[in-house]
Amino acid sequence: MAFLLLLVFIVVPIVELYVIIQVGQAVGLWPTLFLLLLSAVLGAAMLRSQGRAVWRRFNDALTERRMPHREVLDGVLVILGGALLLTPGFVTDIFGLVLLIPPSRDLIRKFGSLFFFRRIQVGARAADWGFRRARGRRGGSSAGGPSTASGPSASPPPRRPRPSKSYDVEGEAQEIKDESLLDPPRADPER
Repeated sequence: MAFLLLLVFIVVPIVELYVIIQVGQAVGLWPTLFLLLLSAVLGAAMLRSQGRAVWRRFNDALTERRMPHREVLDGVLVILGGALLLTPGFVTDIFGLVLLIPPSRDLIRKFGSLFFFRRIQVGARAADWGFRRARGRRGGSSAGGPSTASGPSASPPPRRPRPSKSYDVEGEAQEIKDESLLDPPRADPER
């Protein structure tokens, strides 16, 4: 993490300044400033158009009742690309432009999700190993937990007594599925 911060806050600005100075020496001060301003304006316009497209696909995914994971990742990449294009400098403009172009964004999303899913699979395997190890210490069965009877002869769990107070203490509420088990309505003492 420290290396990433060093890269973002020290190395990138130094590289940007070097490239801006080199471009300024090659074409002059005013054309360099014009190119930097033009890249910021184009970045804002591309961010707006690509952001709208991603937002429309996100809403379409929600109306189709499917998980919008692709659209969310596209939205993150579009925002990052727009921020890089709005940042003054030619190097960040190139990376921002790559993130805003849909075909390159598809490639980045595919390679990024491969890396991400590998990390999740490793974490899931480690969690499963820890769960199986802890379950073995508690004496659970190997079929997925403590063995219980699950046939028609299995009795339902015992009912907890209702609280005697008119208020409910946290953890005391019970869901009653059969309305006939409710107490009869009480008569109002003020009548």
